[in-house]
Amino acid sequence: MTSAELEAKQLAFMESYDAHSPVAEAIQHTGVYATSVHLESLQHRPGAGVTGIYRVATGRPVVPRGGPSGSYTETSDHVDELYVGMTTEPVSAEADGLVHSHSPYGRLSIWQHPLDPALPGLRVATDPASVRRVWGEGRNLVSLETISYRPLRRAVIAAQFDDGARLFLKVLRSRRADQLHTRHRLLLDAGVPTAVPVREPVDDVVALREGPGESLAEYFLADGAATISPGQFIELLDQLPAKVMTLPARDAWTDRLSAYATAASSALPGEADRIRALASHIAAALPKTDRGQVVPTHGDFYEANLLMHEGRVSALLDVDSLGPGHRVDDLACFLGHLAVLPAVDTRYVHVPAAFQRFATGFAATVDPRALRVRTASVALSLVAGARDARGQSWQKQAEHRLACAEAVVGLRAPTIDLPAWPEL
Repeated sequence: MTSAELEAKQLAFMESYDAHSPVAEAIQHTGVYATSVHLESLQHRPGAGVTGIYRVATGRPVVPRGGPSGSYTETSDHVDELYVGMTTEPVSAEADGLVHSHSPYGRLSIWQHPLDPALPGLRVATDPASVRRVWGEGRNLVSLETISYRPLRRAVIAAQFDDGARLFLKVLRSRRADQLHTRHRLLLDAGVPTAVPVREPVDDVVALREGPGESLAEYFLADGAATISPGQFIELLDQLPAKVMTLPARDAWTDRLSAYATAASSALPGEADRIRALASHIAAALPKTDRGQVVPTHGDFYEANLLMHEGRVSALLDVDSLGPGHRVDDLACFLGHLAVLPAVDTRYVHVPAAFQRFATGFAATVDPRALRVRTASVALSLVAGARDARGQSWQKQAEHRLACAEAVVGLRAPTIDLPAWPEL
């Protein structure tokens, strides 16, 4: 059995009723008995493994802990549910609260939230008393809300205080908090707008002040960002300081094309032939394009990581991947995410026209052929991310994302909700 076939079996197991038994057995070690188990989210990293987060109703009350899809308030009552993570990925055997089990498709590691074995800082960032003590500065904590949680990778927790201040607590893997803090200071020292750290990292948690403005996504939703010039984002990338070149380089999306195609096929097994054809088309086109020179890059440059105020960029967010790379990959990241927005939310009716405008502007600064195939590669990388254990229509959304990727490179005719590459 190949690794891809094994991970497909692991995905099916995690989604099945069979996964409920090891989850329930694991929490019995703490004296808690499951009355029901529901899959909340599923994460597949080709070559690494599969991780599920389960919402468990219990036979006794537990204290709210800012769960992966919940929030804490000072007035919350006890609730009778908790969250449990289960993974086939290798994790440290020394992690607190870890329980091991087995499935027909490999070893399982199980933990109760927030005892994520790769994110020890999560218990600090989700504990109201700890947040108040470490980052409160004498203020009262009003609420804790989980903004995002990628088990074994990272989490973002929003902390609201009674003076109106809002902090974002970024929980990272061991030793990466100092690296992120350094990246924020490097950008701020160079005059690049980004979120401001409130202090040195604590327990692998970086606390950032809320940036001014609203997400660029809101502009695309309103009118396709009609008043925003594509050139503004080229200028922003030009401002990245030369010191970025001293940071470690990271793979771009096309560098992991095979892995993303495998993940997409796992999410949409019925479309495996289409996915293989798209990946083959991209792989064949890449050697015929010019990637350009290595320059400072953001590494995750798209609308959700750009705050705008009065039509100008007010904060560049999520700078974890800041480092040397190729400008075309930053621009392809922007366009790839833009291309699939109508597949994320049908209200993005202005996006196809915006895509053409931004693609035209960006293509004037890099090899247009490289930009086109790398944009499709980014869109393909987003197919598996549509998987939502709680939703009933995620397969349709995943297929729409795949269609967007195909449309970018001309393998599918553009429609009202699919992007069309501009005639340059």
